Parts: sequence; structure tokens; C-alpha cells
Amino acid sequence: MIRLLTALAAMAFVCLAGSSAMAFCGFYVASAGTSLFNQASKVVLARSGDRTVITMANDFQGDVDEFAVVIPVPTFIEREQIHVTENAIVDHLDAYTAPRLVEYFDRDPCEPIPVPMTSAPDLVGAAGEVARGAGAAALGVTVEASYTVGEYDIQILSATESGGLATWLTQNGYRIPDGAGPVLESYLRQGVRFFVAKVNLQEQARLGYSYLRPLQVAYETDRFMLPIRLGTVNANGPQELFLFTLTENGRVETTNYRTVRLPTGQSIPLFVEDDFADFYTAMFDRQVAQTGMRAVFLEYAWDMAWCDPCAADPLSPSQLRELGAFWVRDDGTQARNAFVTRLHVRYDAATFPEDLMLQETGDRENFQGRYVLNHPWTGSADCPAAEDYRAALPQRFEAEAQALASLTGWDIADIRDRMTEGGQSPADFGADGDWWERLWDD
Repeated sequence: MIRLLTALAAMAFVCLAGSSAMAFCGFYVASAGTSLFNQASKVVLARSGDRTVITMANDFQGDVDEFAVVIPVPTFIEREQIHVTENAIVDHLDAYTAPRLVEYFDRDPCEPIPVPMTSAPDLVGAAGEVARGAGAAALGVTVEASYTVGEYDIQILSATESGGLATWLTQNGYRIPDGAGPVLESYLRQGVRFFVAKVNLQEQARLGYSYLRPLQVAYETDRFMLPIRLGTVNANGPQELFLFTLTENGRVETTNYRTVRLPTGQSIPLFVEDDFADFYTAMFDRQVAQTGMRAVFLEYAWDMAWCDPCAADPLSPSQLRELGAFWVRDDGTQARNAFVTRLHVRYDAATFPEDLMLQETGDRENFQGRYVLNHPWTGSADCPAAEDYRAALPQRFEAEAQALASLTGWDIADIRDRMTEGGQSPADFGADGDWWERLWDD
């Protein structure tokens, strides 16, 4: 028995019970995007060979004239290597890869089981100024280039020592927190340059934007990595990072930290449909605690050509190229050689003292954070199979309660109470006391 929940469910299809097809058989209900988390940054890395395009969105709150960013880059950056894109394209990628809640509906147990399908349809979607103050040269800082790109004023810096670089940044309006010196020094020893940007208020007003758009930089480097350490120096507590990678061959993982797949596929109580945001944040908090906040979590890995179920339409070839996937042909066909990986990490300076070192693997196995609601059949038909079905429901509900408690750490008694209020009464076994105490009435 299947019902249509939302317009987003239109991409789902009916799947017969007992089908051997390897496609999803339910309906998409909700997703857990990046907006559930505070202090969350979104970064997209498109990479093929040594060519890399980084897209940096942010959740900056405050006056835009106080916004500034300092990013280590491996090489000199020319004006044509910098671009400004729209938030909507990053938000689309977020929605497409977000962990999702789906639902199934039990069939009438008295109906004969249909003949299995032998194949399943693809769910393919359509779808500058010179330095001021004491002087850059006197501080060992070289301003190698200055550009205005969109609403940003950008400079490319090199430096000989961290103290002079910190002084120059402070003199030029960049707030450098205490403790930044050693981190800057470690980057200087690697021979990197620094990409620094501030908002040009006049250009922003002229362009008509009231928000900050993502910055993009294209460069070549043999190191596949994401610098995160500067962001920990002045952080007010742990930060959330969502890293989306676009590659040609397969899933991306970290090499200097553990990459852990989130729990997925569990059946959970029906009331979670109204509390999916709370469920997902509690589940992720628990995973972070169990790993000591020292792991990078895989939330999604899939070929961009299709999705099952789709939380949003796949990105078009033109959108993928906008995000830096230069190898994708924009010929009106659906992209089939862009593999997207979504990684989620909660980090601070103590638990993530190193930048994220990455590698593309040949693993193209599909993975998604997916959590399942199983709606019981509620008809009145009577047959031996229906009697067996009804008798098994309380223990099934208890298994869902236990799964939810294990995933989130929520109190099992509260979970059972909420399930009972919603018509899902778990079995008595395991509630209070030993199971055999309720086995015989005497």
C-alpha cells in the first residue's frame, strides 16, 4: 500500500513486495541538511589529476565590513583563477546529498505475494590596494597581486616569517587571534602563499547583493588536501565542516584521520517523522562522542547520474562545471562521470591538529545516510497470515525503540511512551524486570 506524500516523492516508484530489484521501494519524507548545525561551513572540492577547484561558502553572521578570510594556497593565484558563484548551487548540492528519512507501507498480509520484478527502472533525474602601515617589505611580506572579483577585494601574499605576516594582516584590518603565529609558521615552512579577501562594500552595493556569495579558486597541486587549522585558532568551541567532493572515479576519504560511515538503514519509530531534525542531530552527537571527536563521517557517496531516493534533483552538467568539475561535458545529457562524496566533521584544534589530507579511491559503492519508517498494515482482513503479522508487531516496535535509543541515547522508556501514544505499542519484554516474569500469569 503506497501513498504520495510530497512533490519530492514523485521520483519514487512502486516496488512490489518480494522484488529482487536493487532499487529503493519507499518514499522520501525529509532530509537533514547543513542548516541543522551551528557554526557550519560548506566547502566543495572538485578534483581531477592535480587540478583542483575549491568553492567556499560560509555561515558568517555580522556586518559584512567585518568579514575577512585568510586561506593558505599552494601556488600563485592569477585573477582568472578566482570566481564568485551563487549560494543556491551549493545549497542544491547540500540538499541532494543530505541524510534522509524514508518510509515504507506494509502490504496486506492476506494478499498473495506478487511475482518478483526482474529489473527496476533507473531513477535518473533531469536534471587592489598596496599594503599600508609599516610597509610590507619591512615585515617580510610580499603582496604578489591584488584583484577585485565580484564584491571581494583579494590579495595574494607570500612571507618570510609568521610574525611579520601577522603584523601585516593586523595593520590591514584582518583580526588575527592569539595563537595564530605557530599555525602561520607551519604553513610558511611548506612554501605556501596566502589568499586574503575582504568585502568591497561599494562593489557589493553596485552589484545589488545583500549577502556574501561563495568564493572559488582554481589551482594545480599534487596535494589533495583541505586546510582547516587556521579556522580553529579563534573558534568559539567545536566547528562543523561539510566537505563535498566531486571526482571522476570514486569515493573520497581522509588519509590522516579515520573516515567512518554513519549508521544507516535502521528502522525507527514513526514519531520520528515529526522530529527528524532532533533525531539526526542527537544521532550525530552520539557518533562524535563515541569516536572522541576524532573521526570524519561519510554521509553520502553516489554517482551524480542518479539517486535512489532523490532528496533533490541531481545537479545538471552546467551546475557541476560551475562547481569546478571541468571534465563533465555540458552537452545536454545527464552527467555520468561525476562522483560526489559528502563528509561531515566536527573538529577543534585539540582533536584535529592537522589539515585534512584526502585521497580519491576507486570505490564506487553507493552509500547514503538513510533512516526508515515502516508503517504497519491496519486493515481488518482475517487470515492466519494476518494473525501472525499482528502478533509480531509489538516485538517489531520494540526493535525500533531499541534502535532509536541506541542511535541517539534517548531514554528507552520515553521512546516507548511516545510510540504507545502514536499507536505503536512495543512488546513488554525488556521494559521492566526480567522477561520471564511476564511469561506465565501465575
